[in-house]
Amino acid sequence: MAERPVGVVARRRRRRSGLGAGAGTALCVGAVLGPGALTLTSTAAAEAGPGSVLAWLVLVAVSLPVAWVFAALGARHPDGGGVAASVERAFGARLAGPVGWWFYWAVPLGVPAAALIGGEYAAAAAGWGRSAVPVIALLVVGAAYGANLVGLRLSGRLQLLMVGVLASLLAVTIAVSGTRMRAAHFTPFLPHGWASVGVAAGMLFFAVAGWEAISHLSAEFTAPERDLPRATLLAWGIVTVLYVGLALVTVGALGTRAGATSTPLTLLLEGGFGASARPVAAVAALLLTFGAVNAYLAGAARLGEALGRRGALPRRITVGPAEGGGVPRRSLTVVTLASSGVVVAVACGFVDLETLLRATSACLAAVTLAGLAAATVLLEGRRSLRVSAAVSCGVVATVLAFCGPFLVVPAVLAVAASAFAASPSRPHATEGRASPRDRGI
Repeated sequence: MAERPVGVVARRRRRRSGLGAGAGTALCVGAVLGPGALTLTSTAAAEAGPGSVLAWLVLVAVSLPVAWVFAALGARHPDGGGVAASVERAFGARLAGPVGWWFYWAVPLGVPAAALIGGEYAAAAAGWGRSAVPVIALLVVGAAYGANLVGLRLSGRLQLLMVGVLASLLAVTIAVSGTRMRAAHFTPFLPHGWASVGVAAGMLFFAVAGWEAISHLSAEFTAPERDLPRATLLAWGIVTVLYVGLALVTVGALGTRAGATSTPLTLLLEGGFGASARPVAAVAALLLTFGAVNAYLAGAARLGEALGRRGALPRRITVGPAEGGGVPRRSLTVVTLASSGVVVAVACGFVDLETLLRATSACLAAVTLAGLAAATVLLEGRRSLRVSAAVSCGVVATVLAFCGPFLVVPAVLAVAASAFAASPSRPHATEGRASPRDRGI
Protein backbone atom coordinates (compact mmCIF):
# COMPACT_ATOMS: atom_id res chain seq x y z
CA MET A 1 0.00 0.00 0.00
CA ALA A 2 1.31 3.45 -0.90
CA GLU A 3 2.35 5.58 2.03
CA ARG A 4 0.18 8.66 2.60
CA PRO A 5 1.97 12.01 2.52
CA VAL A 6 2.65 13.47 5.93
CA GLY A 7 0.79 16.66 5.08
CA VAL A 8 -2.39 14.75 4.23
CA VAL A 9 -2.22 12.80 7.50
CA ALA A 10 -1.70 16.03 9.44
CA ARG A 11 -4.66 17.71 7.77
CA ARG A 12 -6.95 14.75 8.44
CA ARG A 13 -5.83 14.63 12.07
CA ARG A 14 -6.62 18.32 12.48
CA ARG A 15 -10.08 17.86 10.93
CA ARG A 16 -10.91 15.22 13.51
CA SER A 17 -9.62 16.81 16.69
CA GLY A 18 -8.40 20.35 16.08
CA LEU A 19 -9.46 23.70 17.45
CA GLY A 20 -12.42 25.54 15.97
CA ALA A 21 -13.02 29.27 15.62
CA GLY A 22 -14.73 29.53 19.02
CA ALA A 23 -12.01 27.86 21.08
CA GLY A 24 -9.38 29.63 18.96
CA THR A 25 -10.97 33.00 19.73
CA ALA A 26 -10.93 32.16 23.44
CA LEU A 27 -7.24 31.24 23.33
CA CYS A 28 -6.46 34.47 21.43
CA VAL A 29 -8.37 36.61 23.91
CA GLY A 30 -6.83 34.73 26.82
CA ALA A 31 -3.31 35.25 25.47
CA VAL A 32 -3.78 38.97 24.83
CA LEU A 33 -6.15 40.06 27.61
CA GLY A 34 -4.72 38.81 30.93
CA PRO A 35 -2.63 41.16 33.06
CA GLY A 36 -3.21 44.18 30.84
CA ALA A 37 -6.78 44.29 32.12
CA LEU A 38 -5.65 43.88 35.71
CA THR A 39 -2.82 46.30 36.40
CA LEU A 40 -1.26 47.80 33.26
CA THR A 41 -3.95 50.47 32.97
CA SER A 42 -2.70 51.74 36.33
CA THR A 43 0.99 51.25 35.50
CA ALA A 44 0.60 53.25 32.29
CA ALA A 45 -1.32 55.99 34.11
CA ALA A 46 1.53 56.31 36.61
CA GLU A 47 3.97 56.74 33.71
CA ALA A 48 2.02 59.08 31.39
CA GLY A 49 -1.04 60.28 33.33
CA PRO A 50 -4.22 60.66 31.25
CA GLY A 51 -1.99 60.60 28.16
CA SER A 52 -1.64 56.85 28.73
CA VAL A 53 -4.97 56.51 26.91
CA LEU A 54 -3.12 57.59 23.74
CA ALA A 55 -0.61 54.79 24.24
CA TRP A 56 -3.45 52.27 24.47
CA LEU A 57 -5.15 53.65 21.34
CA VAL A 58 -1.91 53.52 19.32
CA LEU A 59 -1.14 49.98 20.41
CA VAL A 60 -4.58 48.51 19.72
CA ALA A 61 -4.62 50.24 16.34
CA VAL A 62 -1.19 48.84 15.47
CA SER A 63 -2.13 45.41 16.80
CA LEU A 64 -4.87 44.96 14.16
CA PRO A 65 -2.52 44.69 11.15
CA VAL A 66 -0.02 42.81 13.33
CA ALA A 67 -2.67 40.27 14.36
CA TRP A 68 -3.96 39.95 10.81
CA VAL A 69 -0.48 39.40 9.41
CA PHE A 70 0.29 36.69 11.97
CA ALA A 71 -3.06 35.04 11.23
CA ALA A 72 -2.27 35.04 7.52
CA LEU A 73 1.17 33.52 8.15
CA GLY A 74 -0.29 30.87 10.44
CA ALA A 75 -3.04 30.02 7.96
CA ARG A 76 -0.58 29.70 5.08
CA HIS A 77 2.11 27.79 7.02
CA PRO A 78 0.49 26.08 10.04
CA ASP A 79 3.11 24.55 12.36
CA GLY A 80 4.43 24.68 15.91
CA GLY A 81 7.37 26.92 15.05
CA GLY A 82 5.27 30.08 14.77
CA VAL A 83 7.23 33.25 14.09
CA ALA A 84 10.59 31.45 14.17
CA ALA A 85 9.39 29.16 11.36
CA SER A 86 8.34 32.17 9.29
CA VAL A 87 11.70 33.87 9.85
CA GLU A 88 13.51 30.71 8.73
CA ARG A 89 11.47 30.53 5.54
CA ALA A 90 12.11 34.19 4.80
CA PHE A 91 15.70 34.73 5.97
CA GLY A 92 17.25 31.36 6.86
CA ALA A 93 17.93 29.26 9.95
CA ARG A 94 20.67 31.54 11.28
CA LEU A 95 18.14 34.24 12.17
CA ALA A 96 15.35 31.87 13.18
CA GLY A 97 17.22 30.54 16.22
CA PRO A 98 17.43 33.89 18.06
CA VAL A 99 13.77 34.64 17.29
CA GLY A 100 12.75 31.29 18.75
CA TRP A 101 14.82 31.95 21.85
CA TRP A 102 13.27 35.40 22.27
CA PHE A 103 9.81 33.92 22.56
CA TYR A 104 10.63 30.67 24.34
CA TRP A 105 12.65 32.31 27.12
CA ALA A 106 10.38 35.36 27.34
CA VAL A 107 7.61 33.07 28.53
CA PRO A 108 9.36 32.23 31.85
CA LEU A 109 9.52 36.01 32.39
CA GLY A 110 6.00 36.92 31.29
CA VAL A 111 4.13 33.97 32.81
CA PRO A 112 5.37 34.71 36.37
CA ALA A 113 4.49 38.39 35.90
CA ALA A 114 0.93 37.50 34.90
CA ALA A 115 0.57 34.93 37.69
CA LEU A 116 1.89 37.36 40.32
CA ILE A 117 -0.56 40.05 39.24
CA GLY A 118 -3.43 37.61 39.67
CA GLY A 119 -1.96 36.59 43.03
CA GLU A 120 -1.95 40.20 44.23
CA TYR A 121 -5.66 40.55 43.55
CA ALA A 122 -6.55 37.27 45.24
CA ALA A 123 -4.36 37.93 48.29
CA ALA A 124 -5.74 41.45 48.72
CA ALA A 125 -9.34 40.24 48.53
CA ALA A 126 -8.73 37.46 51.06
CA GLY A 127 -6.64 39.64 53.39
CA TRP A 128 -3.75 37.17 53.31
CA GLY A 129 -0.93 39.67 52.88
CA ARG A 130 1.82 39.80 50.26
CA SER A 131 3.47 36.58 51.45
CA ALA A 132 0.59 34.64 49.87
CA VAL A 133 1.07 36.22 46.42
CA PRO A 134 3.85 33.89 45.14
CA VAL A 135 2.02 30.85 46.51
CA ILE A 136 -1.09 31.78 44.54
CA ALA A 137 1.05 32.47 41.48
CA LEU A 138 2.61 29.01 41.67
CA LEU A 139 -0.85 27.45 41.95
CA VAL A 140 -1.98 29.29 38.80
CA VAL A 141 1.10 28.11 36.88
CA GLY A 142 0.51 24.57 38.12
CA ALA A 143 -3.14 24.65 37.07
CA ALA A 144 -2.21 25.82 33.56
CA TYR A 145 0.42 23.10 33.35
CA GLY A 146 -2.19 20.48 34.26
CA ALA A 147 -4.66 21.87 31.70
CA ASN A 148 -2.04 21.66 28.97
CA LEU A 149 -1.12 18.10 29.93
CA VAL A 150 -4.75 17.08 29.46
CA GLY A 151 -4.69 18.49 25.94
CA LEU A 152 -5.22 21.73 24.05
CA ARG A 153 -8.72 20.86 22.84
CA LEU A 154 -10.15 20.54 26.37
CA SER A 155 -8.09 23.53 27.48
CA GLY A 156 -9.55 25.62 24.65
CA ARG A 157 -13.13 24.69 25.57
CA LEU A 158 -12.50 25.61 29.21
CA GLN A 159 -11.02 28.92 28.12
CA LEU A 160 -14.00 29.61 25.85
CA LEU A 161 -16.31 29.41 28.86
CA MET A 162 -14.05 31.60 31.00
CA VAL A 163 -13.59 34.26 28.34
CA GLY A 164 -17.36 34.60 27.90
CA VAL A 165 -17.88 35.14 31.64
CA LEU A 166 -14.94 37.50 32.01
CA ALA A 167 -15.74 39.61 28.95
CA SER A 168 -19.24 40.11 30.34
CA LEU A 169 -17.88 41.08 33.76
CA LEU A 170 -15.38 43.57 32.32
CA ALA A 171 -18.05 45.07 30.06
CA VAL A 172 -20.32 45.61 33.09
CA THR A 173 -17.39 47.16 35.00
CA ILE A 174 -16.74 49.60 32.17
CA ALA A 175 -20.42 50.53 31.86
CA VAL A 176 -20.91 51.11 35.60
CA SER A 177 -17.61 52.97 36.05
CA GLY A 178 -18.33 55.13 33.02
CA THR A 179 -21.06 56.94 34.97
CA ARG A 180 -18.43 58.11 37.49
CA MET A 181 -15.96 59.55 34.96
CA ARG A 182 -15.03 63.23 35.38
CA ALA A 183 -13.54 65.51 32.73
CA ALA A 184 -11.29 67.09 35.37
CA HIS A 185 -9.48 63.77 35.78
CA PHE A 186 -8.08 64.13 32.23
CA THR A 187 -6.23 67.39 32.97
CA PRO A 188 -3.36 67.98 32.68
CA PHE A 189 -3.44 65.45 29.86
CA LEU A 190 0.34 65.08 29.47
CA PRO A 191 1.84 65.86 32.89
CA HIS A 192 5.16 64.21 31.96
CA GLY A 193 5.36 65.28 28.30
CA TRP A 194 4.96 63.41 25.01
CA ALA A 195 7.95 61.15 25.63
CA SER A 196 6.09 59.52 28.52
CA VAL A 197 3.48 58.23 26.05
CA GLY A 198 6.23 56.40 24.16
CA VAL A 199 7.64 54.94 27.36
CA ALA A 200 4.15 53.81 28.38
CA ALA A 201 3.62 52.23 24.96
CA GLY A 202 6.87 50.29 25.30
CA MET A 203 5.70 48.97 28.66
CA LEU A 204 2.18 48.19 27.40
CA PHE A 205 3.45 46.07 24.52
CA PHE A 206 3.25 43.21 27.03
CA ALA A 207 -0.53 43.67 26.95
CA VAL A 208 -1.02 43.39 23.18
CA ALA A 209 1.72 40.94 22.25
CA GLY A 210 -0.22 37.69 22.47
CA TRP A 211 -0.82 37.34 18.74
CA GLU A 212 2.50 35.65 18.10
CA ALA A 213 1.74 33.16 20.89
CA ILE A 214 -1.26 31.96 18.90
CA SER A 215 0.88 31.56 15.78
CA HIS A 216 2.59 28.63 17.50
CA LEU A 217 -0.82 26.94 17.83
CA SER A 218 -1.81 27.39 14.18
CA ALA A 219 -1.28 23.71 13.37
CA GLU A 220 -3.76 22.76 16.11
CA PHE A 221 -6.73 24.34 14.25
CA THR A 222 -9.09 22.04 12.36
CA ALA A 223 -9.04 24.40 9.37
CA PRO A 224 -6.39 27.08 10.04
CA GLU A 225 -6.86 28.80 6.68
CA ARG A 226 -10.51 29.46 7.62
CA ASP A 227 -10.74 29.53 11.41
CA LEU A 228 -7.49 31.27 12.40
CA PRO A 229 -8.29 34.59 10.63
CA ARG A 230 -11.86 34.49 11.97
CA ALA A 231 -10.70 33.85 15.52
CA THR A 232 -8.05 36.56 15.27
CA LEU A 233 -10.41 39.26 13.98
CA LEU A 234 -13.08 38.48 16.57
CA ALA A 235 -10.50 38.38 19.37
CA TRP A 236 -9.04 41.73 18.28
CA GLY A 237 -12.48 43.38 18.45
CA ILE A 238 -13.16 42.01 21.94
CA VAL A 239 -9.73 42.96 23.25
CA THR A 240 -9.86 46.48 21.77
CA VAL A 241 -13.23 47.32 23.33
CA LEU A 242 -12.21 45.99 26.73
CA TYR A 243 -8.71 47.50 26.85
CA VAL A 244 -9.67 50.98 25.66
CA GLY A 245 -12.76 50.97 27.85
CA LEU A 246 -10.77 49.99 30.93
CA ALA A 247 -8.05 52.57 30.18
CA LEU A 248 -10.66 55.34 29.92
CA VAL A 249 -12.57 54.47 33.09
CA THR A 250 -9.36 53.85 35.08
CA VAL A 251 -8.27 57.44 34.44
CA GLY A 252 -11.71 59.04 34.25
CA ALA A 253 -13.24 57.39 37.32
CA LEU A 254 -10.22 56.95 39.61
CA GLY A 255 -8.46 60.24 38.94
CA THR A 256 -5.23 60.56 40.93
CA ARG A 257 -5.70 57.05 42.32
CA ALA A 258 -5.32 55.60 38.81
CA GLY A 259 -1.53 55.58 38.94
CA ALA A 260 -1.20 54.82 42.64
CA THR A 261 -2.82 51.38 42.87
CA SER A 262 -1.78 47.91 41.75
CA THR A 263 -5.40 46.67 41.72
CA PRO A 264 -7.40 49.17 39.61
CA LEU A 265 -10.07 46.60 38.67
CA THR A 266 -10.88 46.12 42.37
CA LEU A 267 -11.28 49.88 42.88
CA LEU A 268 -13.52 50.17 39.83
CA LEU A 269 -15.75 47.32 40.98
CA GLU A 270 -15.88 48.69 44.54
CA GLY A 271 -16.93 52.09 43.20
CA GLY A 272 -19.89 50.54 41.44
CA PHE A 273 -20.89 47.68 43.74
CA GLY A 274 -19.26 48.32 47.12
CA ALA A 275 -16.78 46.27 49.14
CA SER A 276 -18.62 43.04 48.32
CA ALA A 277 -17.10 43.27 44.83
CA ARG A 278 -13.58 42.50 46.07
CA PRO A 279 -13.97 38.70 45.87
CA VAL A 280 -15.45 39.10 42.39
CA ALA A 281 -12.40 41.09 41.30
CA ALA A 282 -10.13 38.43 42.78
CA VAL A 283 -11.88 35.60 40.92
CA ALA A 284 -11.85 37.61 37.68
CA ALA A 285 -8.14 38.30 38.14
CA LEU A 286 -7.33 34.63 38.68
CA LEU A 287 -9.32 33.55 35.63
CA LEU A 288 -7.79 36.25 33.43
CA THR A 289 -4.35 35.25 34.69
CA PHE A 290 -5.02 31.58 34.05
CA GLY A 291 -6.11 32.38 30.48
CA ALA A 292 -2.88 34.20 29.67
CA VAL A 293 -0.65 31.65 31.40
CA ASN A 294 -2.48 28.76 29.73
CA ALA A 295 -2.10 30.19 26.22
CA TYR A 296 1.55 31.17 26.64
CA LEU A 297 2.58 27.80 28.10
CA ALA A 298 0.78 26.06 25.23
CA GLY A 299 2.53 28.17 22.59
CA ALA A 300 5.97 27.95 24.21
CA ALA A 301 5.69 24.16 24.68
CA ARG A 302 5.07 23.61 20.98
CA LEU A 303 7.75 26.08 19.95
CA GLY A 304 10.28 24.45 22.28
CA GLU A 305 9.63 21.02 20.80
CA ALA A 306 9.91 22.43 17.28
CA LEU A 307 13.20 24.17 18.09
CA GLY A 308 14.50 21.03 19.78
CA ARG A 309 13.77 18.90 16.71
CA ARG A 310 15.50 21.50 14.58
CA GLY A 311 18.55 21.52 16.87
CA ALA A 312 18.06 25.13 17.97
CA LEU A 313 17.44 24.05 21.59
CA PRO A 314 18.82 21.05 23.53
CA ARG A 315 16.77 18.11 22.22
CA ARG A 316 17.14 16.10 25.43
CA ILE A 317 15.08 18.57 27.45
CA THR A 318 12.56 19.70 24.83
CA VAL A 319 11.70 16.63 22.73
CA GLY A 320 10.22 13.48 24.24
CA PRO A 321 9.70 10.03 22.72
CA ALA A 322 6.74 9.50 20.41
CA GLU A 323 5.26 12.93 20.92
CA GLY A 324 4.10 13.41 17.34
CA GLY A 325 0.57 14.80 17.37
CA GLY A 326 0.40 14.75 21.20
CA VAL A 327 1.25 17.04 24.09
CA PRO A 328 4.93 18.17 24.03
CA ARG A 329 5.42 17.22 27.69
CA ARG A 330 9.17 17.75 28.00
CA SER A 331 9.13 21.22 26.50
CA LEU A 332 6.02 22.11 28.54
CA THR A 333 7.70 20.91 31.73
CA VAL A 334 10.88 22.88 31.06
CA VAL A 335 9.09 26.18 30.49
CA THR A 336 6.78 25.56 33.48
CA LEU A 337 9.69 24.82 35.83
CA ALA A 338 11.55 27.90 34.57
CA SER A 339 8.45 30.04 35.17
CA SER A 340 8.07 28.62 38.68
CA GLY A 341 11.73 29.37 39.40
CA VAL A 342 11.25 33.01 38.42
CA VAL A 343 8.22 33.26 40.75
CA VAL A 344 10.45 32.03 43.57
CA ALA A 345 13.13 34.56 42.58
CA VAL A 346 10.57 37.37 42.85
CA ALA A 347 9.45 36.06 46.25
CA CYS A 348 13.08 36.13 47.42
CA GLY A 349 13.55 39.71 46.21
CA PHE A 350 16.03 38.97 43.42
CA VAL A 351 13.84 40.64 40.76
CA ASP A 352 10.70 42.80 40.77
CA LEU A 353 7.48 42.69 38.80
CA GLU A 354 8.12 45.81 36.72
CA THR A 355 11.46 44.42 35.55
CA LEU A 356 9.74 41.23 34.41
CA LEU A 357 7.09 43.20 32.50
CA ARG A 358 9.60 45.43 30.75
CA ALA A 359 11.98 42.59 29.88
CA THR A 360 9.12 40.50 28.48
CA SER A 361 7.85 43.46 26.45
CA ALA A 362 11.30 43.95 24.91
CA CYS A 363 11.52 40.27 23.88
CA LEU A 364 7.99 40.11 22.49
CA ALA A 365 8.41 43.36 20.58
CA ALA A 366 11.56 41.92 19.01
CA VAL A 367 9.66 38.73 18.05
CA THR A 368 6.83 40.79 16.57
CA LEU A 369 9.25 42.91 14.52
CA ALA A 370 10.96 39.79 13.16
CA GLY A 371 7.61 38.22 12.25
CA LEU A 372 6.43 41.34 10.45
CA ALA A 373 9.69 41.53 8.50
CA ALA A 374 9.23 37.89 7.46
CA ALA A 375 5.67 38.61 6.35
CA THR A 376 6.86 41.25 3.88
CA VAL A 377 8.73 38.43 2.12
CA LEU A 378 6.40 35.45 2.54
CA LEU A 379 2.93 36.80 1.80
CA GLU A 380 3.19 36.73 -1.98
CA GLY A 381 0.04 37.84 -3.72
CA ARG A 382 -1.25 39.62 -0.61
CA ARG A 383 -0.12 43.18 -1.36
CA SER A 384 -2.29 44.87 1.26
CA LEU A 385 -0.96 42.56 3.98
CA ARG A 386 2.63 43.06 2.91
CA VAL A 387 2.17 46.84 3.01
CA SER A 388 0.53 46.58 6.43
CA ALA A 389 3.43 44.47 7.64
CA ALA A 390 5.97 46.98 6.33
CA VAL A 391 4.23 49.95 7.97
CA SER A 392 3.80 48.02 11.21
CA CYS A 393 7.52 47.24 11.19
CA GLY A 394 8.26 50.95 11.53
CA VAL A 395 5.78 51.41 14.38
CA VAL A 396 6.95 48.34 16.31
CA ALA A 397 10.59 49.33 15.82
CA THR A 398 9.77 52.69 17.43
CA VAL A 399 8.05 50.96 20.35
CA LEU A 400 11.04 48.64 20.67
CA ALA A 401 13.39 51.62 20.89
CA PHE A 402 11.44 52.92 23.89
CA CYS A 403 12.26 49.69 25.75
CA GLY A 404 15.63 51.32 26.38
CA PRO A 405 18.02 49.40 28.64
CA PHE A 406 15.77 46.33 28.59
CA LEU A 407 16.86 45.71 25.00
CA VAL A 408 19.84 43.99 26.59
CA VAL A 409 17.59 40.97 27.30
CA PRO A 410 16.81 40.07 23.64
CA ALA A 411 20.41 40.98 22.77
CA VAL A 412 21.81 38.49 25.29
CA LEU A 413 19.35 35.80 24.15
CA ALA A 414 20.35 36.36 20.51
CA VAL A 415 24.03 35.92 21.40
CA ALA A 416 23.24 32.77 23.41
CA ALA A 417 21.18 31.30 20.57
CA SER A 418 23.94 31.99 18.06
CA ALA A 419 26.56 30.50 20.38
CA PHE A 420 24.45 27.36 20.82
CA ALA A 421 23.99 27.05 17.05
CA ALA A 422 27.78 27.27 16.57
CA SER A 423 28.55 24.75 19.32
CA PRO A 424 30.23 21.53 18.09
CA SER A 425 28.03 19.52 20.47
CA ARG A 426 24.84 20.95 18.99
CA PRO A 427 22.55 18.14 17.76
CA HIS A 428 21.61 18.02 14.09
CA ALA A 429 18.06 18.67 12.96
CA THR A 430 15.67 15.72 12.70
CA GLU A 431 13.29 17.11 10.12
CA GLY A 432 12.54 13.66 8.80
CA ARG A 433 11.30 12.50 12.21
CA ALA A 434 9.56 15.72 13.15
CA SER A 435 5.90 15.67 13.95
CA PRO A 436 3.54 17.18 11.36
CA ARG A 437 2.95 20.30 13.41
CA ASP A 438 6.69 21.05 13.45
CA ARG A 439 7.37 20.84 9.75
CA GLY A 440 9.07 23.89 8.36
CA ILE A 441 10.78 25.03 11.55
